[in-house]
Amino acid sequence: MRPWTDLLWVPLALVLDQVTKLVVVSTLPPYDPQPVLGDLVRLTYIHNRGAAFGLNLGSPVVHTVIAIAALGLLGWMLYTLPANARLQRSALAMVLGGAIGNIVDRIRLHEVIDFVDVGFGDLRWPVFNVADSFVTVGVLVLALTYSRVAEPTEETPAAEPPAVEPPVDSVGDGND
Repeated sequence: MRPWTDLLWVPLALVLDQVTKLVVVSTLPPYDPQPVLGDLVRLTYIHNRGAAFGLNLGSPVVHTVIAIAALGLLGWMLYTLPANARLQRSALAMVLGGAIGNIVDRIRLHEVIDFVDVGFGDLRWPVFNVADSFVTVGVLVLALTYSRVAEPTEETPAAEPPAVEPPVDSVGDGND
């Protein structure tokens, strides 16, 4: 596979996110939970003016500016990764695609459409969307790949301690 194929996650995340949001908006009533797997998984169409998981960092403009700055950072990280870092490139592309999906909402609607509602009774995870899922999975994969300690290979042997030579007696002639 060619290195650019790692980037296919970007359009995949963006298209899946936007299509699912269009379906939700056209078929579900806002703020009315619809059971999918009983109370465990529901579809609850909401408008999120805050950040991920409903965090509020200020106005929608602040959220949009922060998200666009994050896009720049993600793009730079992707650009600087070597072509053979396939898993990291794919994970960054997932994050990038998800981030773009939510930015499209922020620019178009000044809020994000969320609809996946998971939990038990009153113990519920904040409602999220497909873009958030791509971001979360991508970040987890990045964390796992960057946290691995590189083990020495045959090409890069472990450094051996330097040999210690006995001290040389410079005063005597060595025939004591």
